[in-house]
Amino acid sequence: MNIAQLSLFLVRLLAGTGVFLVGVHLLTANIEQLATGRIKDLFGKTADRRLVNVGIGAAATALIQSSGVTTVLIVGFVNVGVVNLYQAAAMIMGANIGTTVTAQIAALSAFPITTYVQILTFAGILMAMACKRDGLRRTGMILAGLGLIFVGLALMSDAMKANRDAVQALFETVGNPLLLLLAGVFLTALVQSSSATTSVIIAMSVAGLTIGTGGNEVLYIILGTNIGSCVTALMSSATAGVNARRAGLIHLLFNTLGSALFFVLLLLWPGFMDATFRQWFPAPATQIAMFHTFFNVACTILFLPLCGWFVRVSQLLIREGAEPEAAAGETFLDERMLSSASLAMALLDKELVRLSDAAMDAFRSGYRAFIQKDTGLIAPTHRLIEEANGVEQGMVNYLIRLSAQSKLADERPISNLHSNLGDVMRIAEIADNFTKYAKRTVEGGLDFSEAVLEDLGVMKGRLEELYALTRQAVLEKDPGLLPQINRAEEDIDGMRRRLIDAHIQRLNAGACRPESSGVFINLVSNLERLGDHLTYIAYTVE
Repeated sequence: MNIAQLSLFLVRLLAGTGVFLVGVHLLTANIEQLATGRIKDLFGKTADRRLVNVGIGAAATALIQSSGVTTVLIVGFVNVGVVNLYQAAAMIMGANIGTTVTAQIAALSAFPITTYVQILTFAGILMAMACKRDGLRRTGMILAGLGLIFVGLALMSDAMKANRDAVQALFETVGNPLLLLLAGVFLTALVQSSSATTSVIIAMSVAGLTIGTGGNEVLYIILGTNIGSCVTALMSSATAGVNARRAGLIHLLFNTLGSALFFVLLLLWPGFMDATFRQWFPAPATQIAMFHTFFNVACTILFLPLCGWFVRVSQLLIREGAEPEAAAGETFLDERMLSSASLAMALLDKELVRLSDAAMDAFRSGYRAFIQKDTGLIAPTHRLIEEANGVEQGMVNYLIRLSAQSKLADERPISNLHSNLGDVMRIAEIADNFTKYAKRTVEGGLDFSEAVLEDLGVMKGRLEELYALTRQAVLEKDPGLLPQINRAEEDIDGMRRRLIDAHIQRLNAGACRPESSGVFINLVSNLERLGDHLTYIAYTVE
């Protein structure tokens, strides 16, 4: 093979690989968007039972056709405390099983009928261009992605067939097991997809090419791809919290240890491939895909009882550093979830509650400043308001990025969240108003009777009950709480009317100073407004 032929071969091989990767990306991204609610439901079933968590990881990966996406999501969940390390370890094992589905699809290219599957590329793109409904467009892109996978595999296989003798002569010289393992690691880390590397190997087998003597050599590369697939999770967890980095390390430990054990097995049993998969399956492509599946299932069965050991080793290797663990939990928002709109919205709901807590803390501080006539509480109240402003700005930025990267089938959740942000920030403004009332009360020497302060305390207590109900409704998405919320809001409205009527009677009787009216009436009206904003937030769960 001269330089010109080698260049042409590489161009055709890389072009086929590129088409394959585009197909995988279209398939993964669009399935993920269509199935994002199901993915959320899957992770919502997280339990302490290891087999359940293995099933969650496998099902999620089979659904979205990417172990990289699944492991990144798992790392993200660990980072925000949704799942613990023991659950994550089992999920990661399941994700390794789920990722073998792509290799099984690629192995179908060994059968002539898959040539006709390539027509899905045209049919899918036509469907995506012609349909207006988002779901149908995404379905079209899924079909196009599936077609492109087989187009890419065909291009790679054809490139190898065209230069079969020269390529075969090259691969026959490569027989060192360690070099083959490292080649699998390097290639997978480079393209960040074990499916891509495995599919290239499958395309080679379809072209009739073998590596080394045609024994176990090809399996060493497959083992290497499993180690190389850890790069995505490691990169994702590099800037995350301690537990997220431990989850990435668990993924690496599991895959490396499994590959090392099978590496030794293959060295000790040179005829493994001939005695097993070549006897059981006629097509070389199927043999490779089945070994890939067998390897990951066997490792999961072997290591699942050792989840605790993997967690302890990760804790030993990655200790609590100078950064406090709480720093990782300062926000629920995680950019790893941006690719899955439903999961990102679930985190935004949690962050909304965190923002509401900050705004209510500011209100409570401002309320105490007024009741206790303590202007020393004004500065702390303002700091709490600034904290709420910072959380709100982070949510707005996250929403902008989510809108740019994802599209929800229903835009209502986005609209509701923007509305809720406005209502929560009105609570922070009410807190600021209370600091002004406190200052005016102190500077004006205003006094309020014990009976008035007691009535205000009753009204505030009802507001706290309303907030607890609203918080629960948002977190649990429970519209069944709305009747209780309505009653609480109506009670607060009634209290406002009674307090203002009683105040006017005291003014007429000369029992209150006129200069206190502005402060008292505005203060009571602000308490009622706070109840209104909490009710508005609650009603977005309908």
